[in-house]
Amino acid sequence: MQLKLRKIGNSVGVILPAEVLSALHVREGSTLTLIPDERGDGYQLKAEDAEFEAQMEAARSLMSRYGATLRELAK
Repeated sequence: MQLKLRKIGNSVGVILPAEVLSALHVREGSTLTLIPDERGDGYQLKAEDAEFEAQMEAARSLMSRYGATLRELAK
């Protein structure tokens, strides 16, 4: 599937077809994440997982508070 880049205001964007939005389970206003692929020659577009993001925020908070302890345990 080829998508055309279009000028949107002062930016450039791409319009995702309805079937792509449906497959990603997203709608207007949803957040998508662009991730480099494993080979390094492209990207993957993923829908944001709210539960995963909440877990990562909790992990970041713990790592920030207990960074020295975690470094000691890693030895």
